[in-house]
Amino acid sequence: MIEITAADGHIFSAYKADPADSPKGVVVILQEVFGVNAHIRKLADAFAAQGFLGIAPSLFDRAEKAVELGYDEAAIAKGLQLTKTLGESPFFDIQATINTFREIGKVALVGFDWGGFLAYHAANRLQGVATVVSYYGCGIVNDASQRRKIPALLHFGTLDPYIPVDQVTAFRMSRPDLHICTYAAGHHFACEDRGTYNAAATQKAWESTLQHVTHILEGPPVVTLKNQGAYAAVSAGKEKKKKPATVDDDMGPPM
Repeated sequence: MIEITAADGHIFSAYKADPADSPKGVVVILQEVFGVNAHIRKLADAFAAQGFLGIAPSLFDRAEKAVELGYDEAAIAKGLQLTKTLGESPFFDIQATINTFREIGKVALVGFDWGGFLAYHAANRLQGVATVVSYYGCGIVNDASQRRKIPALLHFGTLDPYIPVDQVTAFRMSRPDLHICTYAAGHHFACEDRGTYNAAATQKAWESTLQHVTHILEGPPVVTLKNQGAYAAVSAGKEKKKKPATVDDDMGPPM
């Protein structure tokens, strides 16, 4: 764990996972209501294994230090109560995390449940974010605010009792600015420590997330044309003859 200082002087901890080589970018993992527990740390490690710096800030530190909860009813109640005491402060600490590591490369936010809600709204509120990814963020489908200012990928389960599929469908139809993926799975489907874990949905969502984050943080892959060297050799030395300008030749600016 490391320590990060927010703009107002608050010092909070964060789990940091370094890649084997120079980072291709930074992925900030935003916690659920259970704190920076084993599940969140595994996710940071997974992104580090893909070449990104993974960092998971402890967003509960302003209310209580070193929170790491289980998944029973008492833990859920405590986690939800902690979120209510924080107000807008999680955004201050997320911004501080971004500011601390943004010189390394582009930054993506990937949030789960409560963290997914925070990631979605951070897209329009925080600076230095290249993209956001949200997993089953409660409350998002009820948001009718302006379009996101940066690319956003959202994952939902069609069997989620907390986020009805009809609401997800209506939200998707009204928000063409968002990339929304759905899976035949319930809430918390990407957490292997929960009874709602769905391996197939988790794998598909991970592949989609990794492709999205890689594309935004690294840029699209270089396309190499087959036999492009031969084409270059044939073209070399040949002067292109100019055709007389006609109306048909003027295709106008690219769309």
